[in-house]
Amino acid sequence: MANIITDETIEYVGILAKLELSPLEREEAKKDMGRMLDYIDKLNELDTAGVEPMVHVFSMNNVFREDVVTNKDDSDDILKNAPEKKDGAFKVPRTVE
Repeated sequence: MANIITDETIEYVGILAKLELSPLEREEAKKDMGRMLDYIDKLNELDTAGVEPMVHVFSMNNVFREDVVTNKDDSDDILKNAPEKKDGAFKVPRTVE
């Protein structure tokens, strides 16, 4: 499968990755990509029948807690610190005319 990697492929990948590769680096990248594809071919030879696909190495369960309100309405206590208040809210200087 390494024969699929052409100079045009390396140039295209270099453009996508915004890399300027020297001719020596292009040849090395070509060899590396060929080895990667050979490894993928090797993995494709494995018998994976009956193996359940994984999303993550560790088993993932629902890690979300139930959304339960645990605090009370402290707006009156909070407004005690306000320099000015109006209708149960902080009063601030107007910023838009």
